[in-house]
Amino acid sequence: MTVANYISDLLYRYDCVIVPNFGGFITNQIGAKVNNFTHTFYPPTKQISFNSHLTHNDGLLANYIASSENISFEQATQKIATAVANWQNKITFNTFEIAGIGTLSYNKEKQLVFEPTTSVNYLTDAFGLASYHADAIKRIAYKQQVTPLLVAEKEDKKVIPLFIKYAATAAILLTLGFMGWNGVQQKKQQELIAKQQQVLEKKIQSATFVISNPLPTIRLNVEKATPKKYHIIAGAFQFKENAAKKVAQLKQKGFDARILGKNKWGLTQVALNSSDDRLEALASLRKIKRTVTKEAWLFVIK
Repeated sequence: MTVANYISDLLYRYDCVIVPNFGGFITNQIGAKVNNFTHTFYPPTKQISFNSHLTHNDGLLANYIASSENISFEQATQKIATAVANWQNKITFNTFEIAGIGTLSYNKEKQLVFEPTTSVNYLTDAFGLASYHADAIKRIAYKQQVTPLLVAEKEDKKVIPLFIKYAATAAILLTLGFMGWNGVQQKKQQELIAKQQQVLEKKIQSATFVISNPLPTIRLNVEKATPKKYHIIAGAFQFKENAAKKVAQLKQKGFDARILGKNKWGLTQVALNSSDDRLEALASLRKIKRTVTKEAWLFVIK
């Protein structure tokens, strides 16, 4: 199985897959869209982009290859390095296609240009959805003929009986009287609520709370832990899960490994061990480079 296939597998589950000493493939989710000219509907998908500045080995790709092929982390790293050397050689002379991901080439300004593939949708939520073409709906416009209005030359005035006028006037007066009575009742109710609120506020203000038996004061003498200054770093990881996995592997080998925190690039650093003495840290670093991994380096907290 090629390195490109492993990258493609990881893009389904992660938003960023870094190829050490080459670059990172980043996915951004975009919603469903429609092309009004071709009348085609497209499902939501993950759009792939490439960042050539993301070259630091975060361990994600190497760990996945190592677990899939049952090989060591160093062997997986060497396999990635061989693939990267082959890719860089092909890109120098022509456009190079990474199967299922996209194509890479250099433009006239010697800048690396990435063109993502559109044949693969890495959004698992959109599994089974495909683009759909629909014919445009043709609507028939009907012209409505205007019918001329007939205007009567004379209109007969209708005579309203006198008792109807009196009844309408009485209804208006009764409505106004009822509204006035409701207004008076509402005003009285509001005044009563305001008085009750004032009484309640006075009771709250005059209330006092006394604790007769307060708890005794306890003094604790706590020594402030001084962080160690020199740390031997085994690796820096983009995802904290990979950093925790690396700590577990190192502890099985007998190291006092731990997660040191994130650096200024947002990567989680894993320390094999730490020391307050500079000479002791350098001696330990030389031994680790000779017996464990050549990628270890010394981090000093100022």
